[in-house]
Amino acid sequence: MTQASFRFHGALERFLAPTRRGRVIRVECAAVASVKHQIEALGVPHTEVGLLLINGEAAALTQRLDDGDEVIVHPAQAESSGEFAEGHPGAGRPCFVADAHLGALARRLRMAGFDTLYDNAYADPALADLAWREERILLTRDRELLKRRQVLHGCYVHALRPEAQLQELYQRLGLRPWALPFSRCLACNSSLQAVSLAEVADRLPPRVRERHRHFLHCPHCDKLFWEGSHWRAMRERLALV
Repeated sequence: MTQASFRFHGALERFLAPTRRGRVIRVECAAVASVKHQIEALGVPHTEVGLLLINGEAAALTQRLDDGDEVIVHPAQAESSGEFAEGHPGAGRPCFVADAHLGALARRLRMAGFDTLYDNAYADPALADLAWREERILLTRDRELLKRRQVLHGCYVHALRPEAQLQELYQRLGLRPWALPFSRCLACNSSLQAVSLAEVADRLPPRVRERHRHFLHCPHCDKLFWEGSHWRAMRERLALV
């Protein structure tokens, strides 16, 4: 039997049993166990791991453990340059899929212009499959969902309030440079298209026709958006992130 020691830092300690926080954890591991397997056995989803050191050297989650290994695990976080952390699947704008309990967060991400799939009917296998097939970052408060082998990129959302959840993701993933507010439909996630007053005048209340000249249309669900009081309230909400 292989024996190794683990030390977790930062937010990762929240996943540990209270008696294991703030100290070195010594455990017996299977002879062929990877560091990923043992980290998850201790309660930490692999998606939450950033810098990983084994005996002082940077290591991959797939590395096998040897007897006497000393493992130090840091949380995933955004780089100071604003680049994406380990939770981002690749270059370009990030896209997400949110589980059934994060509908308000999904709406706020769409408000900020991020492609975010959400359906409260999605079961865990469907969420994991979507994240894998479409290279989406899976958002959830279910640590067991993040431990699924298919899930390559994900974020455990610690905050409980939607505004705080959005701020948490902005900080962890460095999202600010990628935000395009009001470019996606809040209802269905499709990209919005600019339309003229003449194109939609017959669908607008008289006061809206008189006061507004700029409109956005969702080609999928046929909704119209304009810069009314609700729009301004959403803009103020995003400015606080």
